[in-house]
Parts: sequence; structure tokens; C-alpha cells
Amino acid sequence: MSHYKPINFSDRVALSFTKSMRFFADTFFQKRYGHRAVVLETVAGVPGMVSGMWMHLTSLRKMQTGYGPKIRTLLDEAENERMHLMTFIEIAKPNAFERFLVLIAQAIFWNVFFVIYVFFPRTAHRIVGYFEEEAVYSYTEYLREIDAGRLPNIAAPQIAIDYWNLSTDATLRDVVIAVREDEAKHRDVNHQFAAEYDRQY
Repeated sequence: MSHYKPINFSDRVALSFTKSMRFFADTFFQKRYGHRAVVLETVAGVPGMVSGMWMHLTSLRKMQTGYGPKIRTLLDEAENERMHLMTFIEIAKPNAFERFLVLIAQAIFWNVFFVIYVFFPRTAHRIVGYFEEEAVYSYTEYLREIDAGRLPNIAAPQIAIDYWNLSTDATLRDVVIAVREDEAKHRDVNHQFAAEYDRQY
């Protein structure tokens, strides 16, 4: 799956929300892909944690089993996005202002996404699916810049080599490819979770 075509109002809201976020990212960061990744990955780490936490509380509240696989998938997604952030902090070396932006972005997005997920979980998963579509696109652009020689293909940080089991001579290009593959998986999983709500109702 590369792009999920919106089929109803909920999907169109999710896509519009995502495009508005993309506009601000493009305007502020432009071609500074490493710095863009730092801020976007701190936002990307929120949905999995919020969704997994809410599923966990739902299971406790209803005193029902069956939520475990979804909880683990969502929390694994959050951890994976956290490692993306840790990796790009090593690569981009964000300054104090960009670190401040991370705090603000996370604080705002956590609360917004929590409200959306509690009341409109299908839309929330669709938003994440579209977020991940944009992430795949952004990392593809990042690769083009590296391949064209417009961005230096520096050595991969050790944290990335350890996490993705890359070779000791791995480069930034290898890291971006690994991250893009992760984002593609998250894209498909969240679009699938959204589709499950369609089958329930």
C-alpha cells in the first residue's frame, strides 16, 4: 500500500489534517531533512503510546482479554519512533530552539491526539496512516538529496548500527532506508486498524 484513497468524511478530515501538518513542516524546515526528522519523530512517537495506553485502560475497564496483540503492536510502534528520534538527534545535533520546538510539538500533539483517539479512534488511526505516508515520502526525498550529493552521506551513528543491525561501515543512506521501511510498516498497520472499525460497524 502506498496511498489510501479517502472514501468518507472521516478519511478526508484525516488527510486534510495531515496535509496541514505537512505544510508547516515544509515551510519551516524546507530541505533540512535531519532537523525536520527530529521534530516530526517526536510527534510520531505519540500516537502509538496514546493508542496503546488507551487500549490497555479499555481492557482493564471492560475486564476483557483480546487487546494484548494490538497493545503490543502500538507500543512497539511508539518505541520504534522513539529510536528514530534518538538516531536523528545524533545526526542533526539540534540546537536549543529546535529542542524547545520538540517539547512544544509533543505537548500540543499529545493532547490533541488523545482527544481524537478517545472519541474518534478510526479517524485517529487514519491520521497516523496518512502521517506515515508523508513520512515515507519525506524520507524518499531525503534519499534523493543524499544520492544527488546535495547532502553528505555521513557515517551512521552507533545507535543506529546497533538498533537496525547495520554493518559497521553503514552510512546515513542506510539509516534513512531502514527508517523509511519502518514508516511503511506503520502506515500499513494503522490503515489496517482504521479499516477494522469499518468491519465492526
